Amino acid sequence: MTNPTTPWSPHEIVLTAEHDHPEPYTGVEVWATFTHDSGRVLRRPAFWDGGATWRVRFASPGLTGRWTWESAASVDDAGLAGVTGSLAVDGEGEGVFGRHGFWRMSQEGRHLVHADGTPAFLVADTAWALPWRATPEQAETYAADRAAKGFNAVLLMSVQPDSGARGPADRTADEGFAVAFEDLPDLTLRRLRPEYFAELDVLAATLVRHGIVPVWQPVFQGFGWKGLRTAGAEVPPEDYARYCRYLLARYGAAPAVWLVGADRFGDEPQVAAGGAEVQAWDDLAQPTGIHYAPFGSNRAHQDADWLDFQWCQTGHLGDHVPERVADMARNLPAKAVANGEPSYEGTRVEGFAGGWWQGHEAWSNFCAGATMGVVYGAGSLWQWQLRPDEAGQSPYFSAPGAGWREALDFEGSRYPGVLARVLHGLPFTGAVPDWTRTGNPRNVVVPGVFFLSYVAGGGNLRIVFPADVPRPYRVVDPRTGEVLERGELSEDGTVRGPGGAPRVVVFCDDFSGSAIA
Repeated sequence: MTNPTTPWSPHEIVLTAEHDHPEPYTGVEVWATFTHDSGRVLRRPAFWDGGATWRVRFASPGLTGRWTWESAASVDDAGLAGVTGSLAVDGEGEGVFGRHGFWRMSQEGRHLVHADGTPAFLVADTAWALPWRATPEQAETYAADRAAKGFNAVLLMSVQPDSGARGPADRTADEGFAVAFEDLPDLTLRRLRPEYFAELDVLAATLVRHGIVPVWQPVFQGFGWKGLRTAGAEVPPEDYARYCRYLLARYGAAPAVWLVGADRFGDEPQVAAGGAEVQAWDDLAQPTGIHYAPFGSNRAHQDADWLDFQWCQTGHLGDHVPERVADMARNLPAKAVANGEPSYEGTRVEGFAGGWWQGHEAWSNFCAGATMGVVYGAGSLWQWQLRPDEAGQSPYFSAPGAGWREALDFEGSRYPGVLARVLHGLPFTGAVPDWTRTGNPRNVVVPGVFFLSYVAGGGNLRIVFPADVPRPYRVVDPRTGEVLERGELSEDGTVRGPGGAPRVVVFCDDFSGSAIA
């Protein structure tokens, strides 16, 4: 038996092939079946890691005790198939994911929860190009900044997706990028470079160590790094599905979200192939979904078993369009929704979609139905522009005078994380939009349990129909999370407040253990 590990912590098993295989990535499938003393069975795919090496990464889903395992393979090789072992799991994992488990969907399907049922709320950034442009030192700077501001997820293009992009295979050089598949320019995904993913392991571990969950997008379908014919909608679906399985094998024993479609219509054959592959192999049931282009219908595969969430995109014109979120929230069967890509701060013009614009966007989307979470983006950061004057970058998406490092400090990045801070410890799972209890249109409610109103312009809030609204309330500054007032709802149903400044009013019978107690 190996040394003990803790629940929800990755444990790695190394398998060594006894025979050479001419096509180890495309021609060999390897997996392991894990059986707990309780009878719980989990299956984990293995991934090829160069030469004769395959690895299996496993995390015990909250169970302590003994697991036994046995490997299997699609080829007759004793080094890969029929290998057995056991591991002991004891103690408690570290951090919020170690204590409460990875994310999954709530029973009604609209919210994130941890595996033990603890409510969760996604606050994501869009550092799309980090996997193939950032260095480990830069990733450390990035993750520390975002964690301090309340971010807990980041959208990532796992590979540079533009088949037409040219540049040195050097993540530190102008127009350079690390290469994951040698044949991606040919619109296939068969010549994988394990050394790329060894570097990505370091970056991903840095994010997770700071509590930032990677949202893994396999190969972008829409406008990629520079919009130079993205491969994600053109590679063979079987190549795309195989790569989804590889990502799941390599990164699925840590917190993850699977974004199998991105920036297009969602009905591309690669999306369904990827979603089905993730569902077939992810026994931990981490969330899987689609992110659309601004002109998408936002409802592809709505009834698919593998689909957990739908993310619209309101584009980069500086408009608040919460009705996109509201439209998705009405789709059935119910899925979690969010605006996966509002306007990027600082794009094209200094101050564009800047400062409190981002805070208002986040709260407006949440109250329109984005109860899975909110997403932020910044120009020059998403493409990991090395310097303000890096050659070859598109002026349309660049922030004037900023590279990735300067863009980290944009004011608007301070505000989305406040939502998670306000919601922490409160029973908001199951909340849906509501405009029937107040004259204010921006509310969410769990009847009799939780009510939240975002009063964008400040001033008084009157509860017109208070029958199932809890009486205790907190008035919060949504820009800082500071509690400005504590009270009980008066007989006339009015919470009085100053005009001109945004306010959030939260009603709940029990604030103990919350961030706004």
